[in-house]
Amino acid sequence: MVKNAFISLISQEEKEENRGSVEFQVFRFTNKIRRLTLHLELHKRDFLSQRGLQKILGKRRRILAYLSKKNRVRYKKLIDQLDIREPKNR
Repeated sequence: MVKNAFISLISQEEKEENRGSVEFQVFRFTNKIRRLTLHLELHKRDFLSQRGLQKILGKRRRILAYLSKKNRVRYKKLIDQLDIREPKNR
């Protein structure tokens, strides 16, 4: 597996300034999710990594729900930029 295979959509200067921003947190979680997904394709029985993936997915889902309530325009832009699906409503 190649490390650093994910291209950064956020420039280096923005990373250092906005580490606490909602967009940056979702970006980091998305990169972790993609990396863990690739790992789990090779190691199907790695149950600890599966659990970690589920926890990260839940965190990202909660942050995206917060952003969609606060600012729908930023939410839509981020979803399109990261190429992720909108969560289903219950």
